[in-house]
Amino acid sequence: MKQKPSLSNINNWIFDLDNTLYRADADFFSQIDKKITLYISKYLKIPETNARLQQKEFLRDYGTSLSGLMDVYNMDPEEFLEFVHDVNLSFLIPQPKLRENIQLLKGRKFVFTNGSRKHALNVTNHLNLNDLFDGSFGIEDTNYNPKPNENAYDIFCEHYQIDPNSAIFFEDSPRNLIIPKKMGMKTVLVTSDIDYNHEFNSKGLEINDNITDWIDFKTNDIESWLTEHILSE
Repeated sequence: MKQKPSLSNINNWIFDLDNTLYRADADFFSQIDKKITLYISKYLKIPETNARLQQKEFLRDYGTSLSGLMDVYNMDPEEFLEFVHDVNLSFLIPQPKLRENIQLLKGRKFVFTNGSRKHALNVTNHLNLNDLFDGSFGIEDTNYNPKPNENAYDIFCEHYQIDPNSAIFFEDSPRNLIIPKKMGMKTVLVTSDIDYNHEFNSKGLEINDNITDWIDFKTNDIESWLTEHILSE
């Protein structure tokens, strides 16, 4: 059994946004997922069933559907981001205990998302969390290089002058934790019964995240995890 690493040196707390700072079963991200399909269908002028397949192929091959559209079709990202993130926030319920736990963490806290900076602001404001973060990094800030590309993490860490060995990364996508782990970060996979990732490895095979070496911890509830592993010490 793999021994869990010490977290005593952590002073940089990095959180993905969607399906991480809120539970995937909140039925919120499904709005975005469907709007991505709809946008691809309209942009490529193909049926939504075909657009859905294209969407997941882009996610597999490029990290995000947006990156695939930009690379293959030279699409301008701004309209896409505005469209897919124009969603109903009422599905998200603020969690006072999660706010309290994040507020108690010692060190700096960040949001690092493959969504837009505006989307991150809208969601964290709605969840009453935005004022707790020292920075929020969106896809624009990485020059549209998404996680899991190594360059995205390099840009993020350089921007905020983060020593990876003093950082921990919370993320719902297993492959987005590979580079942080290699960089020296501790990693927490936020799980759910709902899978929006459809993860694949470089050979096109589905990832079994139960046997990966890049995940230090797994939880389906960040609030409880912080209480158990950090704030109870």
